[in-house]
This record gives sequence, structure tokens and C-alpha cells, in this order.
Amino acid sequence: MDLRFGDSKPTDDEREAVDALLGAPESSWEGAHRSDADLRWSRGGREARDRRDLLLPALHAVNDRVGWISEGALDYVCRRLTIPPAEAYGVATFYAMFSVRPRPATVLHVCTDLACTAAGAGELCAAVEARLGPDNGVKVERSPCLGLCERAPAALAIRAGETARTAFEDEAVQAVGGSGGAAPGDDGRTSRSSEAESGGGKGRRGRNTHHATAVCAPANPATAARAATAPETAPAEPTPEAAVPQAGDPALTLLHRIGTTDPASLDDYRAHGGYTALRRAFALGPAGVIREVTDAGLVGRGGAAFPTGRKWQATAAQPDHPHHLVCNADESEPGTFKDRVLMEGDPYALVEAMTVAAYATGAHKGHLYLRGEYPRALARLTHAIAQARARGLLGDDVMGQGYAFDIEIRRGAGAYVCGEETALFNSIEGHRGEPRSKPPFPVEKGLFGKPTVANNVETLVNVLPVLTMGAQAYAAIGTPGSPGPKLFCVSGSVTRPGVYELPFGATLGELLTLAGVRDGLRAVLLGGAAGGFVRPDELDIPLTFEGTREAGTTLGSGAVMAFGDTVPLPRLLLRIAEFFRDESCGQCVPCRVGTVRQEEALHRIAERTGAAAAGDIALLREVGRTMRDASICGLGQTAWNAVESAIDRLGAYE
Repeated sequence: MDLRFGDSKPTDDEREAVDALLGAPESSWEGAHRSDADLRWSRGGREARDRRDLLLPALHAVNDRVGWISEGALDYVCRRLTIPPAEAYGVATFYAMFSVRPRPATVLHVCTDLACTAAGAGELCAAVEARLGPDNGVKVERSPCLGLCERAPAALAIRAGETARTAFEDEAVQAVGGSGGAAPGDDGRTSRSSEAESGGGKGRRGRNTHHATAVCAPANPATAARAATAPETAPAEPTPEAAVPQAGDPALTLLHRIGTTDPASLDDYRAHGGYTALRRAFALGPAGVIREVTDAGLVGRGGAAFPTGRKWQATAAQPDHPHHLVCNADESEPGTFKDRVLMEGDPYALVEAMTVAAYATGAHKGHLYLRGEYPRALARLTHAIAQARARGLLGDDVMGQGYAFDIEIRRGAGAYVCGEETALFNSIEGHRGEPRSKPPFPVEKGLFGKPTVANNVETLVNVLPVLTMGAQAYAAIGTPGSPGPKLFCVSGSVTRPGVYELPFGATLGELLTLAGVRDGLRAVLLGGAAGGFVRPDELDIPLTFEGTREAGTTLGSGAVMAFGDTVPLPRLLLRIAEFFRDESCGQCVPCRVGTVRQEEALHRIAERTGAAAAGDIALLREVGRTMRDASICGLGQTAWNAVESAIDRLGAYE
């Protein structure tokens, strides 16, 4: 593709998709017909910069409508947003869900990551391709983790087309009506939209095939092929409580509403304690909320375990304005799906928690960066935001308290590295999702160069019981070093996979017993691909940040994957290496080169052991140390963890 403006023109569908988001072009400089007004019209400077953040939604609009991004479509987007084509091309090619080459309108993403590989994903791909046959109008793509590990193997079908009526419009109508009915996506078959990406325009109805998605998990060749060829007729997706074996237990703190309340009903949410925390926040004031969160000892649940109160205080104290709140819902760590379950099963909790966090830190705009592979979470959150806005729980005067706050959803597009907060900021701003060097830190200079607090979904939802229970009662749960409850995602060789809530301090063995670990356990991977393996004789490790650290491993995001002795360990390690090679953003040399060298070495020793593998193991150690010490962000710094632990703890390749 030429990296300058060319002569290619967008198709009518591409133009309509972009105009529905951005509005009609105002002059020929933006792609309209030339008129005398063009001589007196220009856009540049601040106005152009203010529109740069619409690049990712515009690319989504084209990709959703047509299935890929042509040169003509990209040129049109660039003219509309005043972005150099080379930069827009760099962004479009950064994300795995986009394609700048022609492809069929329907893409079937089949997860081939750890849990799904162990469940036969490779054979599933081959069988689906054979069943569909050539020239079938479907592209089967082997995908990294889809966040459906409890129902492995998993597949996600996405069919491009026109959206006759956006999900946001449907939900806005329901919100005005009161408590709300079932949100789009209750059965796993959804139309795509968000308020940030729906814009003000509406495409013509009924002219083209409608955009549709279908989640198929657990998938078999027949159901996956059916989802790919006719997403609307795919089997219904299980309800969120199916992923919570403890659902209905009143003793739960974070998961107690899942399975007992209607996730589409604001009234039902409020009847079960919803918005009690926000009312208390307004009573305490911003400083009081931060003090309560600090006294509770709440730390981040994404793996870094940074004290949440300290982060909030540092943001609130910044004199530069406006402040921003970012919810990191780009849950992409293999084996992790807790945030998906929270968003699908209790979406109003996240909306309320974001409002509390924004109030405490002085933010008036919240940005919810949602993983692109979560269509049902998108539909339910869009529905929840629309209802909250219609009922005065978002907007210019939240709960009549004179505080203004609103939430905008931005979809990711398949980039694991965007889970790193500064890469996520770049993605929202319309740049490649590459991490930034620190300092400055986000609390000083984050999204759009302004003070920003970024928390993930689980961390934010923990704020609600801190305020409803009180800091002292919350801190009594768990251990002094790791207070509160923790969500764990258990998958693999267990009979009851799913999301479990336990107090910090429970042991790995207790968690696996709850999940029904099968006989013949070979290893347990803690923390996903960026985590480490432990042996079956180490199940007494306490599940706390300090306990796993003392044991020489990591808790990470709470992913726990059990593997039986029938799963070939070298194949798992090679898949982890392939994952990091694919997901490296390529910005820094240690990660860009190191992940490739790691994979090459693992290929060479896949069938070798002992002295024959010694040279490559020494090379792996050297490469791993370099990545850990010199990479810009956590992706490169942790890419060697699982391989190192398999060699040292499990005796791989001996």
C-alpha cells in the first residue's frame, strides 16, 4: 500500500460507515464535492489534534461494515481526520482484528492458546476448515486467547455488514422506558456499537447484510461452522453465572449479584444494594473516599499490586486539569476471564465504581477501554451506561449532587500490549498501542497529556464493598499484606472451571479442590502466559502477593491453569513463546528480538533433552535476562517467566 494519499476512492459502504461516525464532510478537503466554500475553509492545528482520537473508532467502523480496510477507505479516514496516511496505516496494521488486505466478510476466530490447545483447538481448526471447504466466504483465523477459557475450545464469529439499528439506539429506547428489558447480546449474538462509536448518523437500513457476532464455546466443528455461516442462528451462549460455580452464595463479596439479579435491569441492581457506595462517596467527599480506600489496603488486581489509594491521591493532587479516569477492560492475559464475567453479569457495578473513582480523583470523563473480542460485554455495558444516563446516574448532575461525569466506551482491536496502561493511552489517542517510557507517570501526564488514574475492572469493583462495608471490615478479609477478596480464573484439567472468589490467603490446593482438579496433575500455571509454573507438590502456596513472591512465582492477574500429564509440556512452552513473539509491539530491541530468539531456541530443543539441549537452554537464560532487564514494558520483562519456571521447577528438557 502506498503511504501517501493516492487516487483510490472509498466505496459507498466505506464512506457511509465513516460518515455515520464523523458526520458528513464539510468540504472537499474532507472528501466532499468541491465548492466555493472550500476557498474559505480549513481544518488544522488544535481542531485536527482534537479529532485524532477518532481514528480507532473510524477503523472499527470500516472493518465492521466491510470486513477489511482498503486503501481508499484508509485515505478517506485520513482526509476526514487530517492524519498522515503513513501514520494511519501504521495504526491499522498494528491490530490483529483489522486487515488491510481483502478477506471474506466473515472471520471465524478460533482460540489456539493454552487452555484451548489443551482442549483440542488445533484439531478443531482443521475440522472446521474441512467442513467449510474452500471459497466458502469465511476466513478461519487462529487466534490468541478469547477470554473464554472456562468453555474451551472457543471460537468467535464476526460477520461484517450494515447495522440496521445500533445497539446503543436499542438500549437508549429501553433506558427511557424505565427498568429496562433484556440487553442486546443476552444470547451471545449481538450487533456492534457503543456510544462513542455510534456517532450521530444512521446508515440506510436493510441494504446489506447486517453486522453480527456469535460466540461459540465450547465449540465443535458443527457448531463453529454454523456460527461462521449464519451467526444469527448459532447456539445461544451460556449466561454469565454459568462461569461462576459459586453463583448464588450470599457470602460472596464481589460476585454476589451474578446469578441473582438481572444484569439488564437498573432497578434490580439498586434493589440489591446498587448505588449505596456512590451515595456514601458523596457523603464522605473526595478526600474521604481516598482515605477509606487507603485504609482498606486495596491494591491493584491486575498483577502489579500498586496501592489504589496512593494512585488516586497522586492523581487528585495534580494541579493540571482536566483529570481523566481510564478503566482498563482490555483483559487479554491467556487464562484470564474474570473481568468479562463481571462486565457481562454485573455491568452496573462497574459503571457505579467508575463514577466513585472519578469523583474521588476529580475526573469528569471516564474512558472504558474494552477488549474487542467481548461483544456481549460491549452490549451490556452500553445498555447500562444508557440507562444510568437516562436516570441521572451519569451526566451533568449525578444523583443531584452537582457533579458531572460520563463514560465513553472505546473498543480495542486485538493487541495484548494495550493492557499496559500507557500503550492503552496511545491507542485511545489514535496512535499505535506502544508503551511509553516512564517517567512521567500517568498520574502526572497520562491520557491526552493530563493526570490520569487507570484501574482494571476487578480493582474498581472492589471499591464498592470498601465503601459499603467500611475500610476496617474490608481489611479484615484476607491477610494484612493482601487484604480483601480475590477473583481467580480456573481452567484446564478441572471438572468445574470458572471464576472463583476467595479471600487472599487461601492456598492453591484449596482453590483447585473447589474447582475439582482431575487426577494426573502435571503442572499449574499461575498468572497466565506472563506467570510461572508450579509443581503438584507445591499446592500449599498461599494465594497472596507476598506468598507467591516468597515461593518464587507470581499471582499475576489471578489466572490458574491446571495441566494434566497427557499435555506435552514442550508444546505449551512453544505456544507461550509464539504468543509473545506475535504480541510484541516491536518498539524496543530486547523484546522485539528476544521473543523471536526465544521461540527459535524452543523450536530447536522441542524434541531434545539433556546435554543436547544445554546450549540452547543457556541461550534462553541469557535472552531471558536481557528481556527482563532492558525491555520498556512488562510484556518483554515477563516473556521469559513461564519458560524459566518450566525449566527450573518442572525439569523441562531434562
